[in-house]
Amino acid sequence: MLIHAVLGFALLETLVLAAVLLAWADRVAGARLLAAFLIGISLWMVGNELPNWFGPEVEHGSMLLLATAPFTSTLFFHFCTVFCGLDIGRKGVAAAYVLGAGASSVAMVLTPGHLVPHRDIGWIAIADTVGWMASMAWVILGIGGVTVLLHALVRAHRAGDRQKLRQIAAVTASCLWGLVCLTGYGIAVLDLPLYPFPLLGLPLYSLILVYGILRYGVFVANAWARRALVWALLLALGGLVVALTPLLPFESRWLGGLAVAASVLALNGPVRRFAERLVYPGGEVSVADLSAWRTVLQVCETPEALAERSAALLSKRIGTQVDVCIGAAPEGDVASSVPKLVCAPSPDGWNTTLEGWDAAPPGPRHVAELFGTVVADAALRVAQALQFAARERERQLQARLAELGSLAATVAHDIRNPLNIISMAVAMAPGDTRREVADQVARISNLTRDLLDYAKPWKLTPSRLDLAPLVRAAAVRVPGASLGAGLDQALPLDIDPQRIDQALTNLFENARTAVASAGEAATSAATHSHVHIDAEVSGDAVLLHICDDGPGVPEEIRDRLFEPFASRSPGGTGLGLAIVARIMAAHGGSVALTERAPWRTCFTLRFARTLP
Repeated sequence: MLIHAVLGFALLETLVLAAVLLAWADRVAGARLLAAFLIGISLWMVGNELPNWFGPEVEHGSMLLLATAPFTSTLFFHFCTVFCGLDIGRKGVAAAYVLGAGASSVAMVLTPGHLVPHRDIGWIAIADTVGWMASMAWVILGIGGVTVLLHALVRAHRAGDRQKLRQIAAVTASCLWGLVCLTGYGIAVLDLPLYPFPLLGLPLYSLILVYGILRYGVFVANAWARRALVWALLLALGGLVVALTPLLPFESRWLGGLAVAASVLALNGPVRRFAERLVYPGGEVSVADLSAWRTVLQVCETPEALAERSAALLSKRIGTQVDVCIGAAPEGDVASSVPKLVCAPSPDGWNTTLEGWDAAPPGPRHVAELFGTVVADAALRVAQALQFAARERERQLQARLAELGSLAATVAHDIRNPLNIISMAVAMAPGDTRREVADQVARISNLTRDLLDYAKPWKLTPSRLDLAPLVRAAAVRVPGASLGAGLDQALPLDIDPQRIDQALTNLFENARTAVASAGEAATSAATHSHVHIDAEVSGDAVLLHICDDGPGVPEEIRDRLFEPFASRSPGGTGLGLAIVARIMAAHGGSVALTERAPWRTCFTLRFARTLP
């Protein structure tokens, strides 16, 4: 019978779609729940068809399978809440499962109905009191799920989220179609004098449900839908030609077959184009489209903003999710099913490539290729703007440094003689006065020296050296400092030893001064090491940590700690850390204030690790 063939096909199709959902579970929220729901639908179909396959003797097994309907409705309700992002709490989810599982358990223990013969379907299950009670449970859960969908539909419409709106609309439409199909069983149960034709549309239920969700998350699903639509339309056209052949004035199977083949071949191109436009709307690109894209992308000032805006535009245009990568595709994302448009620089400028578009038909691919030219132009503009901004910052920095260097040289020259006069004038003063003046004169001299060193132009002379011996040699200047195990290993780097020694000296002097300012009352240098130095290799970088348990860095200067004239020491010049930052930047590295328990202060130097 036709209806049993259709139900058998619907069963097989539903199981295949459940497997497809499980394969792409990471692309759709609640996909595993939806797959479980489809498996539950399959069990319900088997329960209805089992007596028609093996006779009424399997009535008990058939009733057990039909009794799972309330629990299947629970899975549907749970899927709707997850898919729509509605948080009903653990108690709400638990209550739904208690209702569904409880109703199914009762129906399994107490037989929910019995079988009766029907002229069109064969054997059909008729519910008794227990069956109607169980049916009320799955009706309540089904209504709850549809209510969640309608609520999310309104919310997506108000938010302007068109992709989510279409997905939820597809799920809602599949529910309405499922209700229409179930009226076929209603016709049979009520023994109406009609053929239960709505059941013939049951294969479309799970197809609409799954495709409506995957259409915007898995690109290849659209390719499958296009091929299926083409074959269905060609088969329908072939069937129509076969139906019209009896109208010919002569009867010939050969001519009839030739007419079918000729019709299918002649209409193959138009049918494919029709299916492509139906599955992939907007496959043609006009000059106005290109101009509109350029206008929208013109406001992007960073590669990240350009990638995000481009992905939104292209996804909206072809009707499925697309990722846009500016620079290079992220590593470790090869297995992703989302198609990508990668825009990367080359000797000839910026070029775009398509990744994961193997299943795409010509229309969407053509759109992506034309869109890629617009993205490439925008990426070139953004890159040039960033380069210009970087050059301008460097120019301004060099101008400020030159101005500061000129000022420092003038100050150093003009202040040297007054300092000498002050030192000689207090030569006969009491010892305390001489020491105080000497300290202040030394402080001014250090400030002048640091200003000259910070402002003057200099270049690195790097060589391949082991960082560990340099650190151990410099650490001798810090009495009581402890060295970590990380300095026992070789740390080969391309560095300028003179500048690195200068940076280490500044950091060690900072740590020593901070420890000294903590006071002998709090800690004892003879019993505890106040400064700790260690190193580690982290991926493609070497990290050097200089830590101390001094008073720490005040909150008010943390954000500008590496700027000129920011100091945590009362007698500091405020240029030591700025010089360290400049040295590390020249080496392609960085310096940062980090947290490493139990130390109150820790500076971490990050060196780029290069292979010999």
